[in-house]
Amino acid sequence: MNRINKKFQELQSKNKKAFIGYLTAGDPNIEKTEEFVYALEKGGTDIIELGIPFSDPLADGPVIQDAGLRALNAGVTVDKIMDLVKDIRKNTEIPLLFLVYYNTILIYGKEKFIRTCEEIGIDGLIIPDLPLEERDELEKIMEYDKLCLIPLVAPTSKDRIRKIIDGCNGFVYCVSSLGVTGGKSNFYSDIQSYLQDVKENSSLPIAVGFGISCRDDIKRLEDHVDGVIVGSAIVREIKRSKGDVIVLKEYIESLTK
Repeated sequence: MNRINKKFQELQSKNKKAFIGYLTAGDPNIEKTEEFVYALEKGGTDIIELGIPFSDPLADGPVIQDAGLRALNAGVTVDKIMDLVKDIRKNTEIPLLFLVYYNTILIYGKEKFIRTCEEIGIDGLIIPDLPLEERDELEKIMEYDKLCLIPLVAPTSKDRIRKIIDGCNGFVYCVSSLGVTGGKSNFYSDIQSYLQDVKENSSLPIAVGFGISCRDDIKRLEDHVDGVIVGSAIVREIKRSKGDVIVLKEYIESLTK
């Protein structure tokens, strides 16, 4: 069973919610990213997203944009990130996702990218700019039980929710606002109704992200979802603490405990 599906089943059996944490791969460098993965896991993170830096990240706010730029300036490449995952997999079985833009996959080669992800132990892909109409090309390559294609839905998805989710696996990533990542808890005004709509249209677990930065945000949303996703706040804390892994672990514990 895919590690993501297994993790959600395990958490649901314990009546717990998934905490999903995001890291920009290569910020400030590859070696520190590996340390951050272990710090997140020790702090109570259940699933980790690794963002592959991209020059024009349409869904990312300034915090993650800046982190991506730092990583690119430090010389990070897709191959180096793949090697990073190989090293991480020697030490942990925590579910790992790539948040990756479609252009990166196209340049790398669709089949090569998918096969490499499956071989090194990536469990899922979040592709913010993948058009629904072009998704079939990737689904034909992917082995359903090895690699999950995580659907992204937003408050504006409405009648398209069922179509967006159809054929996907793992969980549904519910965007909590109409903006980019890193906002200050400016959640969609009717967020509870929106999350309920998603639940009614899918048998997959649902997780909510964008703008979640503190324990109060998590408490406000966790009764309505199966997991919460924290990204920009983690990246911001890494920069603030100058990459101190002990501080990072304690920060994650403040969100998960």
